Amino acid sequence: MQVTTVGSGDAFGSGGRLQTCIAIAATDRQQPAALVDCGTTSLVGLRRLGVEPNLIETIVLTHLHGDHFGGLPFLMLDGQFRRRTSDLTVLGPPGTASRLQTALEVLFPGSSRVQRRFQVHVQEHVDRQTRRLGWMSVTPFEVRHSAGAPSYAVRVEGAGAVMAYSGDTEWTDDLLPVADQADLFLCEGYSPVRIPWHLDLPTLAGQRTRLTCRRLVLIHLSHAALDSDLSDWEVAHDGWSATI
Repeated sequence: MQVTTVGSGDAFGSGGRLQTCIAIAATDRQQPAALVDCGTTSLVGLRRLGVEPNLIETIVLTHLHGDHFGGLPFLMLDGQFRRRTSDLTVLGPPGTASRLQTALEVLFPGSSRVQRRFQVHVQEHVDRQTRRLGWMSVTPFEVRHSAGAPSYAVRVEGAGAVMAYSGDTEWTDDLLPVADQADLFLCEGYSPVRIPWHLDLPTLAGQRTRLTCRRLVLIHLSHAALDSDLSDWEVAHDGWSATI
């Protein structure tokens, strides 16, 4: 499995980083087939990396904040204008379909009602229920982050590898099975001090020995976190990539 952080940043462009978008490809394919989260800047990041958006088959959303799903309307419209024909599957929290329709209408009025050459199939997470999507499977774990709908960490398995991702959340022991024996755990390291709804570095450091992942890499850091001492951590950046 090839994992690339197309966007590694927070909602506010801290450190000049793009919003969250993680591309996943089977190791025998150069083109990523799936995205985990699709922040508003995702099309910019995909094009910088030479990834063709029309070949993305699946998008997995952890929660419905704009820096994690706001790029989906743009990706859909880009596909419409560039004559995409292959269907797109979106797997997200309960309420994803209605939130997506609202976002389309707010950004581009009338766009949710147009006839496209491709279908967008929206499916909803069920806590800890694994869903098979082509060559990979996705298991969501509900976590603690306020987004107007449930928020999830996800565990993605396929091609003989496991990638885990915390999404946005304050510490919860539900992250332990998410990261259990995962080859890679992309974990939020948002703040150098404790705040609600997000993972902070001191708490994560205190829980680190309980996490049995083989490799932990920080993602979604705020300006303050980027300015703190990160010498004990591996940190992703835009375009960072790993084969697991």
